Amino acid sequence: MKLNPSMRTNQMPDKVLLSTILLLIIFGWVMMLSASLAHFDSYTFFLKQTLFIFMGLSAGLITLNTPISVLQKYSIPLFILTIILLAIVFLPSPIGHTANGSTRWINFVYFKFQPSELMKLSMVLFMAGFLIRQEKDLRKPWMGFLKTVLIIGIADLLILFETDLGATLIISLTALAMLYAAGSYLKQLSIVTFALLGLIGVIIINYPNRLDRLVSFWSEDLWRSDAKIYQTQQALIGIARGDWFGTGLGAGIQKYYLLPERHTDMIFAVIGEELGVLGMLFVLLSFLYILLKGFSIAKLALQKGRHYSSYVAFGICTWFAMQITVNIGMNLGVLPPKGFTLPLLSYGGTSMIFSIIALAIVLRIDMENRTKYSQQRDYV
Repeated sequence: MKLNPSMRTNQMPDKVLLSTILLLIIFGWVMMLSASLAHFDSYTFFLKQTLFIFMGLSAGLITLNTPISVLQKYSIPLFILTIILLAIVFLPSPIGHTANGSTRWINFVYFKFQPSELMKLSMVLFMAGFLIRQEKDLRKPWMGFLKTVLIIGIADLLILFETDLGATLIISLTALAMLYAAGSYLKQLSIVTFALLGLIGVIIINYPNRLDRLVSFWSEDLWRSDAKIYQTQQALIGIARGDWFGTGLGAGIQKYYLLPERHTDMIFAVIGEELGVLGMLFVLLSFLYILLKGFSIAKLALQKGRHYSSYVAFGICTWFAMQITVNIGMNLGVLPPKGFTLPLLSYGGTSMIFSIIALAIVLRIDMENRTKYSQQRDYV
């Protein structure tokens, strides 16, 4: 796509932010290989992850050169496409793919595409545009909320049918957080939020296995013999073995058939065992810097009058903050085990690609923030 010269920022991405993101990607790439060594075909995972990272970085480079106004223009078609993809997963095999009782993937032979990961990004882009278009309604009691609930509800229902409660929570709470950031009434927001949480509570109660998982986790004796908390137990054992400096890269033992999902959801526990507290602090501080910088970029965009860019940056950082918190929390035994990947670190093609694209959007917003004032009218 050929861009109007006036749309070029003539700015380079923030060097520190970009370096932190790339460093985390490389770090996760190495740790994913170490975590997957227990698999007989571990190098297959490594090669696939290498391809996913390459695809993500290529898409990220394109995103860096794409004005945010273009993303705003195509946010509605992207949202509609994502809704269609969420419905396609229910088609019979070989199109739809089911694993561990969940139907969340579209089978593309070499890898499985998970539309709910795309929905996290497309919901942010769509909601940011929605908040701009419906600014007047957002000042009217309930009008903006009813429209928002309808939008969120369409995506939520499809994802709930996939039995992906975690993605439902992230997408819903991110959209509601963006609504709050737009200046909507706190009273209506609170009512809608509690209603949503109540609905999720009803769903949990009606699925005995999910309720049992929560009850088992919050019991007093975390170290009793119970398959429902086995994953948490093994993660904590691995982190305890790591101590301050770890057992050494590749020297962990929990990943050898003791720790489930060691290269995806529980990769933080592998980092804790092999690189110790110092390795975990590196991950935590890196993510903290990315999030604080991202929220700062959102604030600056708002001050410059580019509300769409501000909402998008805020939404992306809110999504990342929730997903990182839940993943690390369940690895540390603070939260019940849930199927959340750790952005940029866990194995997974769809998650890796759209995480990189999302952060590239934040970098692009920062580049537009730093462009000359005479060009501000060309941005949103």
